Amino acid sequence: MVAAKPGESTPGTDFARRLLAWYDAHHRRLPWRLAPREAAAGATVDPYRVWLSEIMLQQTTVETVVPYFRAFLDRWPDVNALAGAAEEDVMKAWAGLGYYSRARNLKKCADLVASAHGGRFPESEAGLRSLPGVGDYTAAAIAA
Repeated sequence: MVAAKPGESTPGTDFARRLLAWYDAHHRRLPWRLAPREAAAGATVDPYRVWLSEIMLQQTTVETVVPYFRAFLDRWPDVNALAGAAEEDVMKAWAGLGYYSRARNLKKCADLVASAHGGRFPESEAGLRSLPGVGDYTAAAIAA
């Protein structure tokens, strides 16, 4: 197979272009995900939103998570706000999502990010994996 020259079209690049155009038109809009136009304009994803969504989505459907995600953001718009919340309030807001260990780890993680990292999530996957409740998949999602 001969490599394409820069700017030259190949079946693979044509397919990729068509696939990305389809995604731009038909992607599922989720409150934690950037729209293609936002990403193209250089916007970056908020690690707090990615982390919060990934923890909530563990063994829970997207349809169930969306209203909880929005309610959490309304009440605690960033990791420092969540760290300042009473654990009891977080547990009450979590009610209905199940798997309450996720909520306890969510609070522990927020507390640690706020106190030990100045309210910023670590940038490395290894640093992210050291946080309570963050495993390989969640760390990779936040770091992406």
